[in-house]
Amino acid sequence: MLNFTLKQLRYVEAADRSGSIAKAAEELNISQSSITAAIDALESGLGFDLFVRTPARGIRTTASGRDALGLIRRFIHRSRQFEEELSSLGGLTRGTVRIACYATAAPSFLPPVLRAITEGFPDLSIQLLEGNMARIMEFLDEGEADVAFTYSEVLSERCDFEPLFDAPPYAMVPVDDPLAGQASTTFAELATRPMVMLDLPHTRDYFVGMFEALGLTPNIAHSTRSSEIVRALVAGGFGFSLLNIRPVDYRESESRYRIVPISGVPHTPVFGIATMAGAQQTRMVRAFVQSCIELRDRGVFEDLVVRCPR
Repeated sequence: MLNFTLKQLRYVEAADRSGSIAKAAEELNISQSSITAAIDALESGLGFDLFVRTPARGIRTTASGRDALGLIRRFIHRSRQFEEELSSLGGLTRGTVRIACYATAAPSFLPPVLRAITEGFPDLSIQLLEGNMARIMEFLDEGEADVAFTYSEVLSERCDFEPLFDAPPYAMVPVDDPLAGQASTTFAELATRPMVMLDLPHTRDYFVGMFEALGLTPNIAHSTRSSEIVRALVAGGFGFSLLNIRPVDYRESESRYRIVPISGVPHTPVFGIATMAGAQQTRMVRAFVQSCIELRDRGVFEDLVVRCPR
């Protein structure tokens, strides 16, 4: 018969998430021996190893360990929901919301959201996770995040989705490119220029696919996984690039690049909130989602969008 505590499960989960007993101990502000003892006790009760431990290289889960850690995460998530629902009795909305956000959107999108949410719920605690679109969906699917801010195109059938705004692509061009002075451009014009590609899972296929939908082929001269490097290369005159959400620090009078809307876009993605379908959310998570919908209805996200002039 298994004999374990919720505290031990949290120690084991932290070790798996960080890939290191030392990092888990630092995160939880406890001794490494406490983490090791929790792992040993659970492995002894289960009758198999959860981790392979390699000196100087940390730990990694075994095949059986991956299945067990998935169950442990779901159990911890349900226990946290119970604790927060219990603490919110009496009308107080408090607790933690774990947010996963697409990394290139996070700097522009999250500040106005978090500012408004924390003003409305001063007892709210936020945990942020970021990554590419594939990683964001893993966070949600594995129970590490309550909500994910991403595009509808990457959702699985297991997700519910609340749209917040459509985000048409725009061109980012060097300040001395003739396109910089135009009110808008087209994919045909862009196809004649070198492109700096934001090369992330789903992102590359989406950008290339828009050219191909119009019978065009982009001239990819440079690629990077960093949106900051994209902006630096465009500002340096190495080519144009495509993005969907306006950079938070963009100032036309101060930047070495210009943002130009694109006409005739074959497909406009929708950015919004993804949650796991059928999952029972805490009162705090439900309040958080509702607050985001209210921000949408007030037009708060329109400043993030680049549209063609009418």
